Amino acid sequence: MNPTLPSTMTEIQITVPGGPEVLQPRSVPTPRPGPGELLIRSEAAGVNRPDVLQRAGHYAIPPEASPIPGLEVAGTIAALGEGVHGFAIGDAVCGLTNGGGYAQYCVVPAGQVLPIPHGLTWQQAAAIPETFFTVWANLFEMGHASNSDTVLIHGGTSGIGTTALMLCREFGIRALATAGNVEKCNAIRELGGEPINYRETSFVDIVLEQTNGRGVDVILDIMGGSYFNDNLRALGQDGRLLLIGFLGGAVAPQVNLTTIAHKRAHITGSTMRPRTAQEKAAIAASLQTHVWPVLSEGRCVPLIHAVYPLERAANAHRAMEDGQHIGKIVLEVSH
Repeated sequence: MNPTLPSTMTEIQITVPGGPEVLQPRSVPTPRPGPGELLIRSEAAGVNRPDVLQRAGHYAIPPEASPIPGLEVAGTIAALGEGVHGFAIGDAVCGLTNGGGYAQYCVVPAGQVLPIPHGLTWQQAAAIPETFFTVWANLFEMGHASNSDTVLIHGGTSGIGTTALMLCREFGIRALATAGNVEKCNAIRELGGEPINYRETSFVDIVLEQTNGRGVDVILDIMGGSYFNDNLRALGQDGRLLLIGFLGGAVAPQVNLTTIAHKRAHITGSTMRPRTAQEKAAIAASLQTHVWPVLSEGRCVPLIHAVYPLERAANAHRAMEDGQHIGKIVLEVSH
């Protein structure tokens, strides 16, 4: 039986598309879970690049998704929807949301919810779902990265980048990663990667130098169009290029298709949010099998750059747009 819930809660709304200042707290009715869903009483919520793009009006959300930003939360289960099994009120969990994470309570499909790994804080747990789901689904499931591969990760100190570097180190995969200053390059090195300062030299030249001209087996790319041709040059024979972001634009100009043919390159991409509940649940199950034991042993724990109160979500977005963070930015939720 579900306990009595508060009639209202605080959430952060995007009042109009625009800068960080458009993120404003509002009091709204506390949601209730539907069939197959859980209601999480949030203690922390992760901040991710799609939140920033959505706030600015550059990220279209699926029709059925919540318009409230926030793709990952950690907290305790406050209510169970019809047909949900394997969870109990009060369980400590983290979840990949369909939006709505910037709030005191968040409804999440049960298949996208996992127990918090042993020893992690609320803030660390809230920093897991979006990046770990994304990296696991793309680098390991779609990209088939293995310990015989060399991987190139763009944006090596982002939430995605640090997660990818830690998982590569855990599974014995050589990883090169790009960053724009000495501090970030040092952070990449500490995570077991080989840094490339893209402001000082061409990442293609370094990749070819470090692989004896062969190129890398897999590239995890958040830039898109502006890097596409250079990525092809850095890719080895039968290499896999995984497109997961478009910070450098969604159009790749003047692509020589014969390069793709000559290298037998595999080019694919994905976004997490439009995937079905069944697809997300399958990724969650795979993570619980392969990665959750690692996290519970204290390895691959997310790096937390900064924590802001929920009501200061605008400041968290300013910090992300400033681009100086190493790891994740998290919101702390009070009740």
